[in-house]
Amino acid sequence: MQPKPDIMLSSLDIARLEHLLSQLPPHSPEVELLEQELERAIIVEPAEMPPDRVTMNSRVSFSVGSSSQPQTLTLVYPKDLDQSGEKISVLAPVGSAILGLAVGDEIAWPTPADPAQKIRITAIVYQPEQAGDLHR
Repeated sequence: MQPKPDIMLSSLDIARLEHLLSQLPPHSPEVELLEQELERAIIVEPAEMPPDRVTMNSRVSFSVGSSSQPQTLTLVYPKDLDQSGEKISVLAPVGSAILGLAVGDEIAWPTPADPAQKIRITAIVYQPEQAGDLHR
């Protein structure tokens, strides 16, 4: 298995994600995967976030598996998920996988359909930090 790419998260996202995790039942697979990602993250201040990184509330294009057609979704906290089909929760397997990745990064990540599904970031359509929305 190839090593996971580096991930970078803002101090604001880390604080909010840690708060979220403290409210959830421990030891569920989703919680454990997200906790592992937070532990390995490089943490920067929101204003220092490179524009090619997936942060919370970013609109991201990515491909899953051998699909040549990228999906474009907004990475959100569970409370912000709706029925629009345009958002993905950070607690969903693909949501946890894309958090903190850079454009061009690929990661093998367990999903219900495949224990080593490949997910690749193709573009950041919108990133709050780049837009100057540092306190979202």
